Amino acid sequence: MSEQNTQTVLPAAFFGHGNPMNALEVNRYTAAWREFGRSVPRPRAILVVSAHWYIGATAVTAMPRPRTIHDFYGFPQQLFDVRYPAPGLPELAEEISDVVHPTWVGADLDSWGIDHGTWSVLTHAFPDADIPVVQLSINAFKPFDYHLDLGARLAPLRERGVLVVASGNVVHNLGGVDPRLTDEGFDWARRFDDAARETVQDAPTEVARLDGHRDFDLAVPTPDHFIPLLYLAGLAGAAGDRPDVLVDGYAYGSLSMTAYTLGLRCGGEQPPGGAAALPGGVPPDSANI
Repeated sequence: MSEQNTQTVLPAAFFGHGNPMNALEVNRYTAAWREFGRSVPRPRAILVVSAHWYIGATAVTAMPRPRTIHDFYGFPQQLFDVRYPAPGLPELAEEISDVVHPTWVGADLDSWGIDHGTWSVLTHAFPDADIPVVQLSINAFKPFDYHLDLGARLAPLRERGVLVVASGNVVHNLGGVDPRLTDEGFDWARRFDDAARETVQDAPTEVARLDGHRDFDLAVPTPDHFIPLLYLAGLAGAAGDRPDVLVDGYAYGSLSMTAYTLGLRCGGEQPPGGAAALPGGVPPDSANI
């Protein structure tokens, strides 16, 4: 990774983060995340929209030392021992509020931190944890168009040294998980992920219309992991640019691991093998994966 930001506009990305065990493993997804981090000019800060901060308000973390949140259960102790000690950047909260005005954004001083939707990716992309990290919550009460618009409003931050990252899964049906299928997707998951890819790359501002796709209810039974994609789509629309696929694939039949980059093409040799296996006895529910 470059030691300083030499680009006028920083890239942005959406990561399909999947099972938090990916934080501990090397596979083709985590290798792609690491290559992304190596390719990005050093940001002033990283702003993350994570599926796992899904609350009834729009807020940003504004504490100087955000805690590492282990927002899951049933996993091995090794995963609970992971810490991602990146600093926060409290002054960025006010900057974000100004950029997205008149949309209201609150400052969270002590309730959240860095959740596994964020650190499971950043521990590979930026393993030194020396870049300030701020999270933006997903307002559960708002429609898709709100999130698409808010993503577009964040665009000026890319010119101010802020790397905007969204983390979720385009297809995320935990009721359909088959732990034996670590590198496969059901037909309906593939159809929806293909449709999403076509829309993201050809007409990103139409991503919110994917709720009309025939497989939407199966692919997106709850909106929390899909909504982060809307933020990247909004940024793409604001830039008049088209995202590129960083890596793609499936896990457990019913999750898509597709990741996109905006304003950056990066690649490299990726190791074989699919996403991390689910440990035995881990309940696949929305609080866990």
